[in-house]
Amino acid sequence: MVKSKIAGIGMYIPSNVVTNNDLLKYMDTSDEWIQERTGIKERHYAHRTEETTTTMGVEAAKIAIERAGITPQDIDFIIFATLCPDYYFPGCGVLLQRAMKMKEIGALDVRNQCSGFLYALSVADQFIKTGTYKNILVVGSEKHSFGLDFTTRGRNVSVIFGDGAGSVVLQPASKENQGILSTHLHSDGESAEILAMYNPGTHANHWKEEKYASFDEAEIAQMFFSHKMIDDGQVFPFMDGPAVFKKAIVKFPEVINEALQANGYNTGDLKLLIPHQANLRISQFVQQKLQLRDDQVYNNIQYYGNTTAASVPIALCEAWEKGLVKEGDLICLAAFGSGFTWASALLRW
Repeated sequence: MVKSKIAGIGMYIPSNVVTNNDLLKYMDTSDEWIQERTGIKERHYAHRTEETTTTMGVEAAKIAIERAGITPQDIDFIIFATLCPDYYFPGCGVLLQRAMKMKEIGALDVRNQCSGFLYALSVADQFIKTGTYKNILVVGSEKHSFGLDFTTRGRNVSVIFGDGAGSVVLQPASKENQGILSTHLHSDGESAEILAMYNPGTHANHWKEEKYASFDEAEIAQMFFSHKMIDDGQVFPFMDGPAVFKKAIVKFPEVINEALQANGYNTGDLKLLIPHQANLRISQFVQQKLQLRDDQVYNNIQYYGNTTAASVPIALCEAWEKGLVKEGDLICLAAFGSGFTWASALLRW
């Protein structure tokens, strides 16, 4: 069976840089407090009215398509991963198809948050392997800045996230020892509310857990959206940071080792691990647990923050542009996030 390969890769980062000190205008925090807990120094925010999740994805896609040596008309399937789409519906895939004036091809939207890009990549890999499609555009894009709580109440979450997009074009590999070797996907919804955005939604308190939510029972049972939800901060993301950290440092190494062992490799064979940029402390812990050298792990969360579904393709693109990813290199991509979901992909560049 033919393997799939990344034939082109691109990224887009908004020009607006927001430092930790810039956030002092909105919340009680400090550069030291943020760096100590996350490793983040700055992040980028999209222009509020001129850039969207889709338009950033378009810019990253243009670069990936050009580097693949094809045109938008050659793309025969789109997979778009994001947790903050332009609209509640329809998804960003069709908006990108329209913006890039592509043919009437299929467009699939993936909602797996931080693991979204790897889930999307895995789906694309299956379509290439079976010969269903030959040029698949996979996009991860996020505009977090539009939906964060910029008050002291929300600082534990809001200081972490940034905006940006990454994209790849997947094609059949022309060389035998090249391409995606395997992908590995997992989930555990037991603690779904630990990292979630509850409202607006249709749950009507069906999944209510006293530990994580203090909703107005009568109101939420009747309303999709209300002023009280806004006033109480229930329309912003919630995260139990310590609980997420404890789960991530277990599942990250597991899924990385799973990919290596499935293909007969060990950590010493790995040229580069590109983890989802969730938290620098998590990446450092994983590196230590796997006994990887500094040159075997690529991190850029210090400058972009957590861009969830966009973080893996952005980091991969940046590493490739710096010459850290070359033909023949064994590369592992890994992610862990809300759901919980986690995933890995092992590929020979």
